[in-house]
Amino acid sequence: MPNRRISADRRALYYVGMIVSGLGLLSFLSTFVTFLSHFGDFSNFEANARSGGFRAFGGIVGLMIGGFLMNVGARGAAGAGLKLDPEQARRDVEPWSRMAGGMASDALDEAGVDLNRLGAGRDSDLPFDEKLRRLYALYRDGLLTRAEYEREKQDLLDKH
Repeated sequence: MPNRRISADRRALYYVGMIVSGLGLLSFLSTFVTFLSHFGDFSNFEANARSGGFRAFGGIVGLMIGGFLMNVGARGAAGAGLKLDPEQARRDVEPWSRMAGGMASDALDEAGVDLNRLGAGRDSDLPFDEKLRRLYALYRDGLLTRAEYEREKQDLLDKH
């Protein structure tokens, strides 16, 4: 069964990553504010420079860690490349793939493009067994639900 929802753990990890990134950005940008507010004042320069350097470096590290957490939260461990399992990666990114496909379909519908009409006759040159293999590949890859696969397969069998 296709996964159409993002788990609560992954959503939480994504939002934690957003918070860490936001804090990192604030820390990094605060060095510029401090620099501008102390422009021309060289008293205690060494301590101010050290403090600004730590905040800038810490901010950049926070941005990188937050981005990493958001990436893992959005794509899952396999989709982010932490686990080298292509099947798990496909399952991890499936909700976004479905969303992107749905958005593309909505845009084509709004533009008045009928994909069924465009595709008609394109694979009519294929042998019957190749059509079945391609249909099964769409189902196996999660692009078709079981019901859609069964319906299309029955249509192919009826036409043959």
